[in-house]
Amino acid sequence: MAGTYAHPVENHSLPRTAAFFDLDKTVIAKSSTLTFSKSFYQGGLISRRAALRTAYTQFVFLAGGADHDQMERMREYLSALCKGWNVQQVREIVAETLHDLIDPIIYDEAASLIEEHHMAGRDVVIVSTSGAEVVEPIGELLGADRVVATRMVVGDDGCFTGEVEYYAYGPTKAEAVRELAASEGYDLDRCYAYSDSATDIPMLSAVGHAYAVNPDRALRREAAVRGWPVLVFNKPVRLKQRLPAFSIPPRPALMAAAAVGAAAATAGLVWYANRRRGAARAARATTPAVTRFARI
Repeated sequence: MAGTYAHPVENHSLPRTAAFFDLDKTVIAKSSTLTFSKSFYQGGLISRRAALRTAYTQFVFLAGGADHDQMERMREYLSALCKGWNVQQVREIVAETLHDLIDPIIYDEAASLIEEHHMAGRDVVIVSTSGAEVVEPIGELLGADRVVATRMVVGDDGCFTGEVEYYAYGPTKAEAVRELAASEGYDLDRCYAYSDSATDIPMLSAVGHAYAVNPDRALRREAAVRGWPVLVFNKPVRLKQRLPAFSIPPRPALMAAAAVGAAAATAGLVWYANRRRGAARAARATTPAVTRFARI
């Protein structure tokens, strides 16, 4: 199946099943976190130098992905960058730019798959390392049923502290998938998962139907060993232009959906070195940030 995206999606009514999608370079063509850098610069949150550095990071990400060490450096940089940002200001920026920045970079192939899984009676879950504050409105835009994403700590002053409460990355994604399966009654052997990155091998291994989408080299090798199909998504398209089945909410609704802000989107690339600060915070850090949407 290499080089294609069409594949049969079987219809099973019982037991319940789900399709788990990574977000960046799987459903959308870029990094959801880094895509907002120009808007943050225009809003006065980051300097021109920081905007240029973020643009370069986006280029590296698109050119060949980022390995674990690069992701670590990226997290440290973005954590320091967003520390002290006023959450409300970032909320307003992401609400105003979500349609312009995200809608044009959604893969047509991914949107078709989401529709197919819904038609098969399957829940669609976005599982992303990016922050819940940006992933949630994207998930709602796509018609996802649930979102699992990183949570950033907000201080009493309404600003980001630079600390991470829950980090959806690597094995943690697989843990979230298994916890959702237990709570929602999903049969993981009959579930689907899609990702572009080798860091998501644990999540892909947790389901019976795993697909490598635009895979990096390490994931492509693993897919060949395990017999996972390789899908190529290369057709970004606005949802309005492709199918009437996708009903894009009006801008006021998007503003409400994005009310939790986008600065924490950078938390999707933030290391969780501070997650062991006390038993209470450690307990919260083991709880996936799951957002449920009512399907219309």
